[in-house]
Amino acid sequence: MVAENVLPPLPYEYDALEPFISGEIMRVHHSKHHQTYVNNLNAAEKAYAEAQANNDIRREIELQSAIKFNGGGHINHSLFWKNLAPQSAGGGQLNDGPLKQALEREYGDVEKFKTQFNATAAAIQGSGWAWLGLSKTGRLDIVTAKDQDPLTTHHPIIGWDGWEHAWYLQYKNDKATYLKQWWNVVNWAEAENRYAEGLKKASL
Repeated sequence: MVAENVLPPLPYEYDALEPFISGEIMRVHHSKHHQTYVNNLNAAEKAYAEAQANNDIRREIELQSAIKFNGGGHINHSLFWKNLAPQSAGGGQLNDGPLKQALEREYGDVEKFKTQFNATAAAIQGSGWAWLGLSKTGRLDIVTAKDQDPLTTHHPIIGWDGWEHAWYLQYKNDKATYLKQWWNVVNWAEAENRYAEGLKKASL
């Protein structure tokens, strides 16, 4: 029997990220969009298990795209919610430490990093994600992934959801302003933990 995936609870209230991300957006994004990815992933995995039991290889192949898309959506959003924090809980505050020092080494300073990250994210055509990821060689790279593809080339440190459902209700077509405002609620403490975890995994 396939274990069901579940929607993770938010570690804060829906309106906790205001005024930078509205409560309406967070409610729809989490309870509707992410929940749909979870529901569709569970259905696809159940169908895949049935296809395996019946040795139906053609059906297994057909289901792989649904598992990749919805599974990626589930993975990405589960990281994304932890990636954010209200300002009252430290959102937007990057303290001095290994991650800040690494960003300064790689990009000159944190503001230059943000500028480059925003430019890369703004250039995404259609739907996708922008990530700060730790490479296997220990470099902090800004990379993008299309649709809901999970980041597999790097250890994810910070992820930005470029799908319109993440910002359009509030910012309309002004993606550039959303990118600038989003940094006010980035959970840098979580990013610091992921960075340490990535270094440990890579034994760097």
